[in-house]
Amino acid sequence: MSDAISFEDFLKVDVRVGTVVQAEPYPEARKPAIKLWVDFGGDLGVKKSSAQITRHYEPEELIGKQVMAVVNFPPRQIGKFMSEILVLGVPDEDGEVVLLTPDKPVPQGGRLF
Repeated sequence: MSDAISFEDFLKVDVRVGTVVQAEPYPEARKPAIKLWVDFGGDLGVKKSSAQITRHYEPEELIGKQVMAVVNFPPRQIGKFMSEILVLGVPDEDGEVVLLTPDKPVPQGGRLF
């Protein structure tokens, strides 16, 4: 378990739901990855991310999928691609990423609480 944080620290992490509107293979990445464009609606709009999720997902099947992501990290250069958000997932039994998704459709941009 990680060190304890305050509730105020938790509130600083802005986790929102968005829908994947575009996904492409990212063969130039050091580890196999997929480029994602996720629409959060409203003022956030569409944000980009690179995710190492090739074990369980193909780009075309991700279109329309709702995902959870941290939207208030600073952008990060991933090879030649600028990642603006961190799409969230948890490891399966082999350590491969399984995306975190709402179990029912929810409005774009909804914040985790």
